[in-house]
Amino acid sequence: MTLSVRLRHRFPNVSIDATFEVPTPGLTAIFGPSGAGKSTVIAAVAGLLRPDECRIVLDGEVLADTAANKWVPPEARRAGLVFQDARLFPHMSVAKNLRYGLRRAPAGPIGFDDVVALLGIGALLDRRPHTLSGGERQRVAIGRALLSQPRLLLMDEPLASLDGARKAEILLYLADIKPVLRLPVLYVTHAMEEVARLADSVVLMEQGSVMATGDLMDMTSRADLALARRDDAAAVLPARVLSHDPERQLSRIEAGGATLLVPLLNESAGAEIRVRIPAREVILAREVPTAISVHNIVRGTVRAVTQEPMRHAALVEIALANGAFLARVTPDAVVRLELAEGAPVLALIKSVAIEVLDGRKSSLTYN
Repeated sequence: MTLSVRLRHRFPNVSIDATFEVPTPGLTAIFGPSGAGKSTVIAAVAGLLRPDECRIVLDGEVLADTAANKWVPPEARRAGLVFQDARLFPHMSVAKNLRYGLRRAPAGPIGFDDVVALLGIGALLDRRPHTLSGGERQRVAIGRALLSQPRLLLMDEPLASLDGARKAEILLYLADIKPVLRLPVLYVTHAMEEVARLADSVVLMEQGSVMATGDLMDMTSRADLALARRDDAAAVLPARVLSHDPERQLSRIEAGGATLLVPLLNESAGAEIRVRIPAREVILAREVPTAISVHNIVRGTVRAVTQEPMRHAALVEIALANGAFLARVTPDAVVRLELAEGAPVLALIKSVAIEVLDGRKSSLTYN
């Protein structure tokens, strides 16, 4: 099952030429700077923009094909939309805003009470939008979109207008929604934190074009992509909690085929989580050092070395048994350690440098 998008459209100041295919269900982050064309893709998939040329196919159903003169109208595409601003009806209570999504919706598995519980908005039902915080308004907007019984969820920078605390709050709810509903989701953002926590796949856009598409874990471990050129370049790996050592205040996890120690976690053994390993926090060596505070010494193989002349640095891709991550080092280190494709290497990673992304799961299920 896939979502396939191919579109070309010319605006007065920019041309969009975007082609990608991603698996469904799952959350695909469309990532890139402002003006890259991300929102244009969302508008075309929703049917709100008719591109000059396009072909959009969701799980085998053609939603748009300009060559065949086929255009499914927006209301028939059953796409739930969530924008940067919540766009709630100010004269309606939260409950009435939510039920608005049910008015024209076909019968479906997503129930009112379930959505209220999933998003934690039971205490808000009698309130009006102007009395809500920004995070509360966005939760209600997400709930309204879900109650339209969508077959596809489209989210256009839904957290961009929120402060850090509200973003963190909504990220937790979005992390809950994803595994419960199992919907295809296109999620536009230019915030790497949102991509790392939520995405299964990434569509990387620049200047109106798709530069790369792929699995999140692969995309964040490639030194040749724009994601790696960022100051906060970091690989994201799926991980599993193995055990806890309360006396040492450490937990043991498995990620990419490597066993790592991280600060003590709340998740139980067996829990599935994600970890993010910043490239700037990885130290490389050829021999095991002694008397060192670093807990994690991981054996890997150099997959590639990419020079960063503007930074006077180099990015080294380290392949593991079942994954990879990045290390940002100096060109001098590349020469001294003889880092080249295929060379064995040791990666030293501080436990406190490994960011453990929230592994919370909802207990709600839908058929």
